[in-house]
Amino acid sequence: MSFFDKLKEGASKAADKAKDTVEITRLGTQISSKRKEIEKCFNQMGEAVFEAYVAKDLSSAEAEIERCSNNVIVLQQEIAVLEHRIKVVKNEKDCTCGNVVPLDSKFCPKCGHQFEIKEEAEPEALEAPVKPCPSCGAEMDSSDKFCGSCGASAQ
Repeated sequence: MSFFDKLKEGASKAADKAKDTVEITRLGTQISSKRKEIEKCFNQMGEAVFEAYVAKDLSSAEAEIERCSNNVIVLQQEIAVLEHRIKVVKNEKDCTCGNVVPLDSKFCPKCGHQFEIKEEAEPEALEAPVKPCPSCGAEMDSSDKFCGSCGASAQ
């Protein structure tokens, strides 16, 4: 292999690593944003409970708690998909013992767990998760900004 071929190969590997790093950073930023949205939902639930407590009618907070809880579940599913994508980019998978191993490993080097030989699929949330409309309760995709049934804002 000539010097220039080696140089070319090294540059190609560096470019691939840089591309992977950018993708991992982008996915990490999306995860961080979704975690902030979850925190916001928890704060909204807390405020709703407190306001209901002050009004001496805790049942009045149920609708807000249900709406926020459904949003948190959808966001957690989306985070799981993003975390899986990071593992794929890093060429890694998790063992049942908690160890992270290369994606093509047949056995875990720590516990000896045998992995099934198949391509790993992303978590169940590949399809757009469904959430209820906050106004009419109709099913909406998590990416919808407005309800298709009543036109209400999803937020």
